Amino acid sequence: MIRVMLVDDHRMVREGLKIYLATETEIEVVGEAADGATAAVLAGELKPDVILMDLMMPGVDGVEGTKRCLAASPGSRVVVLTSKPDDEQVVPAIRAGALSYLLKDVSAEELATAIRGSAGGQPTLHPLAAARLREELSAPPGRVSGLGEVTPREMEVLKLIGKGLSNKEIGEKLFIGERTVKAHVSHLLEKLSLVDRTQLAICAVQKKLVD
Repeated sequence: MIRVMLVDDHRMVREGLKIYLATETEIEVVGEAADGATAAVLAGELKPDVILMDLMMPGVDGVEGTKRCLAASPGSRVVVLTSKPDDEQVVPAIRAGALSYLLKDVSAEELATAIRGSAGGQPTLHPLAAARLREELSAPPGRVSGLGEVTPREMEVLKLIGKGLSNKEIGEKLFIGERTVKAHVSHLLEKLSLVDRTQLAICAVQKKLVD
């Protein structure tokens, strides 16, 4: 029996997933959470084989939730299940430890197959996620000295922070959602060991990303 935990801030989504998975005799839903923080606590208690993780949630999002869940239950496998093809979250999610990346329009059969594969350590990636990973792996390393693992998109966000743009303005300029911008800012703060937006702006100037 594959023990699965559901993490999604929408109750109807969780209910739908339970109905989907109830038809699979070898899959059992053992717990559910509406945010990453609660999920981490439950993961530590339940030790599920597979965690179906939404990305965009209030409070602790899916990327940070993935990190916390795997810290609490290292043997679990995380399958990202997101509602839109927001490829800006692919690399952070995979870096956080997610094994698979799917969209919520996946069929019940495809989802069950991905859960079985993930339980055995076999990743399943949506084509957009696979393309984003290929792009990341083919990008030249060390674009700017001292910026470590900052991705090309995060670099763009850092430059615009250095120019004084707000999250909303950055989202409009890069054609991404404001919540995605906030996620990039959080990742930049973590990767660069900085504490606030002002320090990010200073970093951008010091690294000569802006005038």
